[in-house]
Amino acid sequence: MNEIMKVLTIIATIFIPLTFIAGVYGMNFAYMPELGYSWGYPVTLALMAVVAGIMLLYFKRKGWF
Repeated sequence: MNEIMKVLTIIATIFIPLTFIAGVYGMNFAYMPELGYSWGYPVTLALMAVVAGIMLLYFKRKGWF
């Protein structure tokens, strides 16, 4: 049970910043400068992938996952 809870906690921790980024970009603002750029959406997706990858590597190096 302890190992299962550890894995679930790590997975949840990886998804917290991704949920925050998606939540900010999901809000209806009158003006968000980065959304007007042609690369705004792909850069945001890349940022989310990089954040998740860095956290996953960190947890693997610590031996937690």
